[in-house]
Amino acid sequence: MAGLSYDEFVFVAKENVDLLATMRSRATARPEYAERVAATGRRWHLLVMTEDWCGDGVNIVPWVDALAASSPDIDIRIIRRDEHLELMDAHLTNGRSRSIPIVLLLDDSYVERAWWGPRPLDLQRWFMTDEAQAMDKSARFKELRRFYARDRGRSILEEITAMVERVAAQLDAPPAARKAAV
Repeated sequence: MAGLSYDEFVFVAKENVDLLATMRSRATARPEYAERVAATGRRWHLLVMTEDWCGDGVNIVPWVDALAASSPDIDIRIIRRDEHLELMDAHLTNGRSRSIPIVLLLDDSYVERAWWGPRPLDLQRWFMTDEAQAMDKSARFKELRRFYARDRGRSILEEITAMVERVAAQLDAPPAARKAAV
């Protein structure tokens, strides 16, 4: 699969290099996540669209890499959003925003099956409120950082693992049930 490993991404990063490295050194995935992925009986590929300047990316991508590192059934590659705008435009947030990071879930044949992002569901719901949008950018970013610090990757790991399980269940369903789920 094309793209960079996490270490390669950090190596070529121009912004947030130290923060990306520090966040990754702190990110770990509990064994239960690897066990849940293994229980699907499938191999998965995660393709992450991000940029090194992205505050959400700094807080999310290290946890996605930790999930992949914990599971022999997942690999991860990272691509730069601004170099892949056609792909980004097929995964717009609310149909209009190039928000990142976006995590694409690919099956063993590299067929896209689902995608996640740009941030954990509870945080994204808050982010879209009038209250959050009325804040100046620095205050809003402070709230985002506070969420990530308290959450310690739990929402990211849970939501991405649940996406893998959901897609596996759909793929394993009888053809009639798969058609109904679409």
